[in-house]
Amino acid sequence: MFDKLLVLSMLKQIDGALETIKSRTYQVQSANDFTETPEGMEKLDGVCMLFMAVGEALKNIDKVTNGSLLSKYPEFDWKGAMGFRDIIAHHYFDIDAEQVYWICAHNLEPLSGYIKRMIKELL
Repeated sequence: MFDKLLVLSMLKQIDGALETIKSRTYQVQSANDFTETPEGMEKLDGVCMLFMAVGEALKNIDKVTNGSLLSKYPEFDWKGAMGFRDIIAHHYFDIDAEQVYWICAHNLEPLSGYIKRMIKELL
């Protein structure tokens, strides 16, 4: 068994980061919204930093739970979420704003839903 309080704390941090990403990107309608202005680029930088933190926290949760928590939700691409962290961290200058936009548009809500579900189930 794993330390539920530690995992809950980590999940709540992830939840907070995802909510921040949502609030910063709700008006983003395309990758151009990230790339066409200095403010958009700052938004892209901030969103990437939060995705990096989320990916790192997911890796840590997987480690702390010996893979037992995330594997209960096989419908989501946890490996992809953790791998996105690695892309941001190790290939930052190659980040594609289109990819970040796509992830925000298609993966953010499902990820947030799974995190909220895990929190609820662990309480």
